[in-house]
Amino acid sequence: MSEVASQRVHKPGPPPVSFGSWMLTLFLMMIPLVNIIMLFVWAFGDSNPSKANYAKASLLWAAIGIVVYILVFVVIIGTGISLSDY
Repeated sequence: MSEVASQRVHKPGPPPVSFGSWMLTLFLMMIPLVNIIMLFVWAFGDSNPSKANYAKASLLWAAIGIVVYILVFVVIIGTGISLSDY
């Protein structure tokens, strides 16, 4: 086997997200409206893949929560209407 074929090429990945960057991220997630805007910026912008995955997962959980709240609201309103004397 040749020497070139046995060498593996290591492609450097993106640098890890620093502690300070995570602190700023978590602080921004506490501010209403700013958190939603920043999640979209991080998820679909040109950011670190770790932060992009975090933002995409957070947006997906938010969407799931909204759907669950709507379903619970519809069931409660439907139950209230069905028990009324209309």
